[in-house]
Amino acid sequence: MLNEKQSFFEKLTGAVSYDDTPAESMPSTDESSFSSEETVPEEELPSSDNADKSSEENTSEHEQIDENSTHEGQLTVDVYQTPTHIVVQAPLAGVKPEDIDVSINNDMITIRGKRHQKNGASGDNYYYRELFWGPFSRSVLMPSEVDSNRTEASFKNGLLTVTMPKVNKDGVQQVKIQTKEI
Repeated sequence: MLNEKQSFFEKLTGAVSYDDTPAESMPSTDESSFSSEETVPEEELPSSDNADKSSEENTSEHEQIDENSTHEGQLTVDVYQTPTHIVVQAPLAGVKPEDIDVSINNDMITIRGKRHQKNGASGDNYYYRELFWGPFSRSVLMPSEVDSNRTEASFKNGLLTVTMPKVNKDGVQQVKIQTKEI
């Protein structure tokens, strides 16, 4: 090229070969630019014994959280609407219906419960440990007002389904006037 400065995009796309780029604009890659002080000496690297202890501490800490949990898990939910209802579905596999509490006010639903852990393998024998054991809850704002008195809930195959009728705000309701003779 004839001493034209190429844009970054042209360099990136290959419109300009690297040979055309001045040497001072290229970053230095010689080994002298790296400081030996930045490397960690081998004696400071964790040994496999320390790594094993660390994983054992994490496992026992994880087990303590599960057994004496003050922390609640967050429940996943699907919320959708039909023309007349709002429906909330939550997967609750492994939870007994008597361990589930559903509370509803006009614009919010709260689902709480607890998943009890059965006796399983000890912490050292797990390859993956992703299931949540302990208390969980989820509160969801409703997209429209619902009638909590006519709400229905079902629990089948580990899926909680709560069906809430919408409150008809737009409809005009006729009120019949009663007369009393004195």
